[in-house]
Amino acid sequence: MLDKNQKEKIIAKFKTHESDTGSPQVQIAILTAEIKDLTDHLINHKKDFSSRKGLLRKVSERRRLIKYLKREDPSGYDDLATKLKI
Repeated sequence: MLDKNQKEKIIAKFKTHESDTGSPQVQIAILTAEIKDLTDHLINHKKDFSSRKGLLRKVSERRRLIKYLKREDPSGYDDLATKLKI
């Protein structure tokens, strides 16, 4: 789980305008950070199946958002993909 400071840093880095907190770019970046944290957790705790289910939910939500962003704003998708290396 990301703490408030980490989330604010991600929002500041990926926001599209001054008061942006919920654009697809920001949501995808936050989900990517959460996925990385959960992946590290699951490497150490192999039998934590509830966290594995949460990870799969976050991956599928990120995939839907990426698909939407690619369809609506291809240049924004390209920028985000290079920044996040996905």
